[in-house]
Amino acid sequence: MEIERINTYHDPRFREKVLRQHGCFLADGFPCEVEITGEETAVIRLGELPESGEAYQELIEAFRFYAEHITRFLNERGELIAEFLPLELFPVKLTDIQPSQFFVDEEKLRAVETFLSAGEEIKIPLVRYGERYLSCDGHTRLYLAAQKGFPAVRGFLTEENEVLLEFAEEAKKRGVFTPMELQLLSHEEYEQKWNRFCEDFFRERG
Repeated sequence: MEIERINTYHDPRFREKVLRQHGCFLADGFPCEVEITGEETAVIRLGELPESGEAYQELIEAFRFYAEHITRFLNERGELIAEFLPLELFPVKLTDIQPSQFFVDEEKLRAVETFLSAGEEIKIPLVRYGERYLSCDGHTRLYLAAQKGFPAVRGFLTEENEVLLEFAEEAKKRGVFTPMELQLLSHEEYEQKWNRFCEDFFRERG
């Protein structure tokens, strides 16, 4: 099954709320949604895609790549589809987090602002980084936390990634040592600068 994640915030095929959560996908061309409805729970809507275990499994796998903290999935009828062991979440100060990115997309920030209002709602995948932590994802949420004055968020440990370690070193070269130094860019400028950096980085790695 071919799964494509929708990264725009404007698409009439999907609910606006789910677009803001980045929970919209095309599965073999069929619009499907994975909507976060609770701290650890999401509901999967297959739309016109025929219901099957394969469809649910592949959508869950694609979604959890970005939202590992969601561990309980229901269908539209409220029936349990899949459940994973809950992650161990722990509080972590923003000053203890080294970002692995240096830019934030203004358009994405506006979307994130609509459903996050407290530091404990922000859950970030981390790896240990000396006496601190390295953020693997969630930089828009971290920037929002910094702007809102939240002293801490919640984190969970995930697998180490060598590429992200190199990204973190580049972030430090650019003066980004905590979420407070992340640079906010317009969507167009973000696409240009971040995509260009990633393309150059992977081209140099061969």
